[in-house]
Amino acid sequence: MPHANSKPFRRLNPHMPLVFDTRTTRPGSVRSETRTAPAPASLGVELVNVPEGAELELDVQLEGVAEGVLVTATVRAPLVGECARCLDLFASATEVRFTELFAYEASDDDDGYVLDGDLLDLESALRDALVPELPLAPLCADDCPGLCSECGVRLADAGAGHGHAEAGTDLTPDGTPVPDTTTRKER
Repeated sequence: MPHANSKPFRRLNPHMPLVFDTRTTRPGSVRSETRTAPAPASLGVELVNVPEGAELELDVQLEGVAEGVLVTATVRAPLVGECARCLDLFASATEVRFTELFAYEASDDDDGYVLDGDLLDLESALRDALVPELPLAPLCADDCPGLCSECGVRLADAGAGHGHAEAGTDLTPDGTPVPDTTTRKER
């Protein structure tokens, strides 16, 4: 959901990596730009995120319209996370595409994005598009078997013979039975 920015509390720095200068983007004009930029902080969810400072690849089209600048962007970003099934760390990538209007002025009934003079900060729109697309339960692989519910061993490492045929038999993470230390009377 877009966040209104009716009164910017600071002037944007045109040299920031996710800030675009729109001086030449007036109604009827279109400009495309490709750039790489470091990822901002806190771009993710609990189990998966884009590492802060990781390289984002951006393909951005700026189109001047009567109300402001229409931005169509495709962003490719690396991801790191923890598999929800086996708990191993993994790396992957994602790509999101979004279109947002950055208005010249904020209006009372609009909660969209607003230009800061001739500058456009893509960070909020990027965050609003990318974070909801991240999986809440990411997987290291679609076919990840997870962990053994009995002994906790990672099933991908345990091998085809892993199992717990005898009820009540505890196994170590490598699949061997735990030695019985109880005496016959305690059973």
